[in-house]
Amino acid sequence: MEMQQLKNPDSAPYRELQQFIEANRQVAGPLIQVLHRAQKIFGYLPEEVQKFVARELNLPLSKVYGVVTFYNFFRTEPMGDHIINVCLGTACHVKGASEIIKSLEKSLAIKMGGTTADRFFTLSSARCFGACGLAPCMMIDNEVYGRLNPTKANQIVQEIKSNIPTA
Repeated sequence: MEMQQLKNPDSAPYRELQQFIEANRQVAGPLIQVLHRAQKIFGYLPEEVQKFVARELNLPLSKVYGVVTFYNFFRTEPMGDHIINVCLGTACHVKGASEIIKSLEKSLAIKMGGTTADRFFTLSSARCFGACGLAPCMMIDNEVYGRLNPTKANQIVQEIKSNIPTA
């Protein structure tokens, strides 16, 4: 997901969002649809984009912010190209998911929910992947990795990073 230019309300991304808003203005409760489109365009929903949406939909910023922060699929910070989700379900928790998280936070130099400075990885968690027999496990993008320990989890992350061709 490419990060689009911010700050310039006359830029192409804002014009695209404006056209979407105009096309959906008569739809009952268009806010969530508009926020989804805005996130698709910009990659995330920074305050300036939320203000733009609030102004265009004639809504208080607090309403827009409330929706953005209520739903976990909306992001207020840029996301990495690859999402690491560590399972925090019961089986994974009991078998050491918290140690895997601590180790990944240290090696990636980010906290849970954060994105690496190069925007390559975002570290997140989920309640359960339905892969309890593989506990503890993590998912990177759409691939599940199981029977992890902190060392193995870090090796997988490093392998993924090293296998991506550089521009």
